[in-house]
Amino acid sequence: MELHQLRYFLAVARTKNFSRAAEQCHVAQPSLSQQIMKLEDELGERLFERTKREVSLTPAGDLLRVHAERVLQEVELARDGVREFRGLVRGRVVLGVLPTVAPYFLPQRLRAFSSRFPAVEVVVHEDTTDQLAAAVLAKEVDLALVSLPVERVGLAAEEFFDEKLLVALPAGHALAKRPRLTFDDLEREAFILMKEGHCLSGQALQFCRINGFAPQISFRSAQIETVLAFVAKGWGVSVVPEMACTRPMRGVRFRTLAGMTRSIGIIHRKARPLSHASRALVDFLRDAAEGETLKPARR
Repeated sequence: MELHQLRYFLAVARTKNFSRAAEQCHVAQPSLSQQIMKLEDELGERLFERTKREVSLTPAGDLLRVHAERVLQEVELARDGVREFRGLVRGRVVLGVLPTVAPYFLPQRLRAFSSRFPAVEVVVHEDTTDQLAAAVLAKEVDLALVSLPVERVGLAAEEFFDEKLLVALPAGHALAKRPRLTFDDLEREAFILMKEGHCLSGQALQFCRINGFAPQISFRSAQIETVLAFVAKGWGVSVVPEMACTRPMRGVRFRTLAGMTRSIGIIHRKARPLSHASRALVDFLRDAAEGETLKPARR
């Protein structure tokens, strides 16, 4: 029984697909399938039930999965321990991040992190909070920078900072003349929001419901830049994170709304200790976030 066989086995168990597992393991599918067959021959048991639609674990495969995860976790911890003994921090960290955070919070910070820890490779994976939480639990992502709280059994969370959410208005809108707004000001406005499933969209709708109205939604998009472009054209107003408003945008004005904030933090699996590379990244991002105030454009 070889370690690479266990890695291939777990990849198939996780993806339920030999092709996707081969892609994740960076190996040709025939090679991966051959190694799985060798593992089954050695154990004398079928590990997967194969159908045209899906691959599923047999009872023997489910039992092996528990032990394989434990074995590979111990190997990783041993490797990290030796590197720490030598004073080295190296490895690969898959970092999940919200699309409403990644382009604004990460570039400068990850560049500084890479300068300090050149032997650590950071792979960024963008998705919604729900999808990232599922990916962390599925071991597809090591850490995720998301909007808290996240109600998932098996996850540990650490809050980094609270961020204001601002109202984006067309430059010629009457409300743009006011320095601050209330929810009463927005009750009759059309809203442009992130697409369904994005926590930012859900937060905006929740704030509106709490304040006694259901907003009219005129348009949705997966990108903040597109949302703001439609605001600039007068399609409606939107709710955007403060970190996305650090530069003036032609045709758009940003205004504060009392009590509208979001909490950003990191999540990871409780059952698995963080690797030294992951811990270094968590500590670095936390330290980088502390004491920094993003100054939004207020034109």
